[in-house]
Amino acid sequence: MKIYQSRTFENKVKKLSKQEKELLDDEIKKIAENPLIGEEKKGDLKAVYVHKFKIKSLQYLLSYRKIKSDIELIMIGPHENYYKELKSYLKRR
Repeated sequence: MKIYQSRTFENKVKKLSKQEKELLDDEIKKIAENPLIGEEKKGDLKAVYVHKFKIKSLQYLLSYRKIKSDIELIMIGPHENYYKELKSYLKRR
């Protein structure tokens, strides 16, 4: 299994602190072990899964999709405007 990152995901991760990146790595390992851990979305976001977790006191959402046996990490961020940004990102692709 390979795990790919979108450019948007990479840019957001660069802004995280070292401690936050370690927490993110743990969550990515959980996703790799069980890709169905996230909630599958419907409508415009069909086939996209969103995994929710906390960093400090803020809830973060991590969207990804399964491509055969691989996983593509699409976007990460706090809940505010998350789905709006995710939809616009997927339309641009």
